[in-house]
Amino acid sequence: MAMAATGTIAYAVPMRFHCERDTLEVNELLIKGKASGLHTGNALVTFYAEQLLDRPYVGHTLEGDEEQLTINIDELDCTTFVETLYALARTTLEGRTSWRDYAHNLENVRYRGGKMSDYASRLHYISDWLMDNRSRNNVEEVTADVKGVRYKIKTINYMSQHRDSYPSLADSTQFAKVRNVEGGYVNHRYPYIRKEALGSKDVENALRSGDMVGLVTTMDGLDISHLGILKKGDDGKLYLLDASSVGKKVMLEPLPLAEQLRQRKSVIGIRVWRLKQ
Repeated sequence: MAMAATGTIAYAVPMRFHCERDTLEVNELLIKGKASGLHTGNALVTFYAEQLLDRPYVGHTLEGDEEQLTINIDELDCTTFVETLYALARTTLEGRTSWRDYAHNLENVRYRGGKMSDYASRLHYISDWLMDNRSRNNVEEVTADVKGVRYKIKTINYMSQHRDSYPSLADSTQFAKVRNVEGGYVNHRYPYIRKEALGSKDVENALRSGDMVGLVTTMDGLDISHLGILKKGDDGKLYLLDASSVGKKVMLEPLPLAEQLRQRKSVIGIRVWRLKQ
């Protein structure tokens, strides 16, 4: 996929845009968010998710010959969708309506320590993404607060074990850096809510619309296989709003999450976090 434009912002971060309207469209969204009067992270995450409904699912939009901060709200995959929602909501909570502030918050959530340097500085694994962003008070994980939480111990090394699937890992320096990150996640212990528990009142009452959610997978070397946000229906049940590779767009999944995951044998449950205020 070819990006339409490149540029730099004041703090000299290389940037890649999808099209010439990107900055204007981000500004317009932020102005809408401010005008909404919403003032909590979850409410704003939900608001912006609804603004992005029906935008096409497109994978690998962050990849290129060199790492750049990619601004693309017209083509989203599950990860860029959640990061976009975070950056829009965070910028609104700061009382700002400029795409430059959005870009700063996007970099802050996407890269280790909030600073982009190279491919390996991107937070590729969600366990690593959560660890880094929790340490900087960007998000708070609530998984372990839910009644009946379970814990999984797993070595996370999918990228190095599938090196040929990641063109940037052909570079030996980047490969070594990613391996070094994976070294911190040998026998990693993390909480999850069993999918069998998702229909219970205890779980439904503990979670909120606008919570960010990761689907915990049984795949070797991988922790999370998909991301989205939770939306409570009028029936009180939890639904997934996501950039769907199956539906090919940002959409509210038609089945309650508990029922949807019952059909996914490779998913054992979820991890849940929300924007920290």
